[in-house]
Amino acid sequence: MLTTTTIKVLEPGELEDALAVLDRDPVANAFVAARVRIAGLDPWRLGGEMWGWYVGGRLESLCYAGANLVPVCATSEAVHGFAERARRQGRRCSSIVGPAEPTAELWSLLEPHWGPARDVRAHQPLMVTSSPSAEIAPDPYVRRIRKNEMDVIMPACVAMFTEEVGISPMAGDGGLLYQARVAELVGAGRSFARVENGRVVFKAEIGAATPRACQIQGVWVDPAYRGKGLSETGMAAVLRYALSDVAPVVSLYVNDFNTAARASYRRVGFEEVGAFMSVLF
Repeated sequence: MLTTTTIKVLEPGELEDALAVLDRDPVANAFVAARVRIAGLDPWRLGGEMWGWYVGGRLESLCYAGANLVPVCATSEAVHGFAERARRQGRRCSSIVGPAEPTAELWSLLEPHWGPARDVRAHQPLMVTSSPSAEIAPDPYVRRIRKNEMDVIMPACVAMFTEEVGISPMAGDGGLLYQARVAELVGAGRSFARVENGRVVFKAEIGAATPRACQIQGVWVDPAYRGKGLSETGMAAVLRYALSDVAPVVSLYVNDFNTAARASYRRVGFEEVGAFMSVLF
């Protein structure tokens, strides 16, 4: 029996089918699912196209093609289809990120055309929890950042991004897009910090959020305060907010070489359940 396969940009009316694919793995797909739930599938609102891989007329896999290229529930056959479309279109993204196995395959197909990358992080443990550890008491001074505190949180956000990614988010457009994203999280009540004398000494955000799962990102401790346990007590506080106010499952992913952070997150209650991969341009 001949099985026909095809790839195309999803139409807004295919939202229910797209969500059904995303819901197969609500933790790994939290980033894309959150965007789709807010913006739908219209490329202008979504900030990119949603490519669909169809087998016998049924939607089986997705690939978000925006500022990031993100394979979703992608089979090897789908990855090859997505890679060919991406290659023909040319690179428009600043990173490829997603579950390690399909992302690695996608990059192996694109590297001859898009490489070299600025950085490849091939194994970033995906960590999950639905209940915080009783061993770490939440920092009572970690709180939501208020809308009138953008000038307080921005320097810490820029420092974290520069340290993590290797380039400043203020480059290019002067930081307009990055500042808008930070403001969006602050406005949504998903930016948290411990502030001492007007200075952020710990911060983290709840980035992607759906009714089923959310993802903590941007964890940062002021270098002058490192080694004092603030990351553990701070994360415990953010985790408490996330579980009570946002979603029943909380995830994050971390660089495999950051052994201190991985140990810290385990003490707070997270366990490793898989891995992501990031290719940075």
